[in-house]
Amino acid sequence: MDELLDAATAGCRVGAEVLRRYFRDAALEVGQKGENDFVTRADRESEAAIVAEVRQRFPQHRILAEEGGGGGTGTSDCEWLIDPLDGTTNFLQGLPIWCISIACRRGGELLAGAVYDPPGNNLFTAVRGGGARWNGRPMRASARPGLAGAFLATGFPFRAHRTLDLYLGLFREVFLEARAIRRCGSAALDLAYTAAGVYDGFFEFRLSPWDIAAGVLLVREAGGAATDLDGGGRYFEGGNVVAGGRGVQAALLAAVGRCTSEAAIDAADPRPVPAAVEAGGR
Repeated sequence: MDELLDAATAGCRVGAEVLRRYFRDAALEVGQKGENDFVTRADRESEAAIVAEVRQRFPQHRILAEEGGGGGTGTSDCEWLIDPLDGTTNFLQGLPIWCISIACRRGGELLAGAVYDPPGNNLFTAVRGGGARWNGRPMRASARPGLAGAFLATGFPFRAHRTLDLYLGLFREVFLEARAIRRCGSAALDLAYTAAGVYDGFFEFRLSPWDIAAGVLLVREAGGAATDLDGGGRYFEGGNVVAGGRGVQAALLAAVGRCTSEAAIDAADPRPVPAAVEAGGR
């Protein structure tokens, strides 16, 4: 576990070196993968540096990375989920709310993960059964018992417009109970701050596996809960996540149940959720 975590944190550091060079660079090359879905040279170079770091330490491990770079498929049952830049739109606008997210899993079991916020120099880490830490200090998810007075994070479904009415129904339900809701534009960082108890809870639709893997582990190891919209564990398949301290997460799930479900999201947005791309593979 320690070796896996060392690789995750080292990957975050080398990726951050790349991203810092490009942040607020007016000449940065920008491409578009789909509607409201951007990619830059910074994303690709950060991913290449992270993949090289992981490959050097674990050459047989498989890698699922957002931009699909790195080469080689690996033969191990261990698999890395890498987001080299979560919050690309913020990054492009010069807003210092973005991060790197790296996690390792074996089958359906998350083993180690790290989320690193280079602008704030905040490193969030966790290993299965070993708790979660923020810059080396133990952190705990919120102990708030419910939504009353809760400080929440969310993300708007910019890449799943057909879910908007369902999302807005849930947003309204939660908004009327919570103290405040923030939308900062980086799901991995939102989950990290949920694990730290800064946010009491978090919900979002149609995320990708690399967006949430490290964050889900952080929340769970910090004593919180993270599930799909039905309270199950199929968040990688559907990309829908409800997380928080246990009391708030349970209350969020109850609100979800009054507004939507995994089946309702699938009916509204039947497009396949973007599949994880194996580095150098399909």
